[in-house]
Amino acid sequence: MLKSAARLITLLLLVLWHPFAQAAVAISAARVWPAQEYTRLTLESSVPLRYNQFILKNPERLVIDLEDVELHGVLDELAAKIGQNDPYIQSVRVGLFKPGVVRLVLDLKAEVKPQLFNLKPVAEYNHRLVLDIYPLVPVDPLMALVLKSETSLPASTVLPITPPQPEMAEIPPPTIKAPPEIRSRTLLIAIDAGHGGEDPGAQGRGGTHEKHVTLAIARKLKELLDDTPGMRGVLIRDGDYFIPLNSRVQKARQIHADLFVSVHADAFIKPNARGSSVFALSERGATSTSARWLAKKENEADLIGGINLASQDPYLARTLLDLSQTATISDSLKLAKHMLNELGSINTLHRGIVEQAGFAVLKSPDIPSVLVETAFISNPTEERRLNDEGYQEKLARAILGGIKRYFAQNPALSKPRLAQND
Repeated sequence: MLKSAARLITLLLLVLWHPFAQAAVAISAARVWPAQEYTRLTLESSVPLRYNQFILKNPERLVIDLEDVELHGVLDELAAKIGQNDPYIQSVRVGLFKPGVVRLVLDLKAEVKPQLFNLKPVAEYNHRLVLDIYPLVPVDPLMALVLKSETSLPASTVLPITPPQPEMAEIPPPTIKAPPEIRSRTLLIAIDAGHGGEDPGAQGRGGTHEKHVTLAIARKLKELLDDTPGMRGVLIRDGDYFIPLNSRVQKARQIHADLFVSVHADAFIKPNARGSSVFALSERGATSTSARWLAKKENEADLIGGINLASQDPYLARTLLDLSQTATISDSLKLAKHMLNELGSINTLHRGIVEQAGFAVLKSPDIPSVLVETAFISNPTEERRLNDEGYQEKLARAILGGIKRYFAQNPALSKPRLAQND
């Protein structure tokens, strides 16, 4: 009997110490970011997850088998994270498929194009398994804008077709007469709320995330633009989800935007840094060390937010970099100067001049583009102001003032028209 017990103990020890035996991996976090463009599901763990995926029909389901992961804990809470307003996922079921394999079954609302990929640790994140669920037919931002216009306006209403008018005594009259084409369409301003989703941006000492502040200001700017005759704001990001930097540029070009304004809230290692800044793209390197540092930090958004490198179009990225952008950068600098002057009326200016650096999000070859650092979220005083709705509106009005002044002196060129006279 003793010998049998000893053999059993020895066998158990051999199994436990077998080189192929390994402990189940714990999922440390699960996040879901629903959006009309795509829904993202992220599973975070201490080591890369091994997986297999396939689609089942009638009804539409996506199946993901995870190898050697713990079934309970975070995965138990995953189903509750799927909201009724998710455009693509109806529900999620999690269970043990067979020893060593946990199965996720996503019940889908329609046919989709899923992308599943691993991300290496970056910033505060560990290893991440990312599932991006795209619609079978990509959302056309221009068509979405047209449809939104049709549903939000009465049938008898026509989108404003008059050029933007300067404010009464504050803005001098245009020195150049607006050509006919500017009077026959609405000017479209692409508003890019910085960061989003997996990429929170900078964080204030009070816990404020940059991505929430930028979206709040962007939405207020859109409201102001929509109330301005002859102008309309288009949000590049209208929710808490991540958009790659090149995709932000592409979306602005797809809607034939006249201007691109990227809204941010700066951060620095010292809490006394303060003030507003406006940046344009540079062809010859950054205008200062701080501008170069900031551009590098902002350009890391793709690493933090997480992009599927296998799905990127290297030719497009190369084209955006190679095209001559001299005229566009010149217009960007004019817009940035007007905007900086307006911001100076409500906040300290960090340096008082327009700076330039190689911001990826400003690399549209044909749309004047600026990046506005509204204030330092790392400064406790400015963080409190950034959280104040009244101050957010002041910032939005200052940005709008810069846009109006720019168009008063630089009439827009002819582009495909969203709204025109019958």
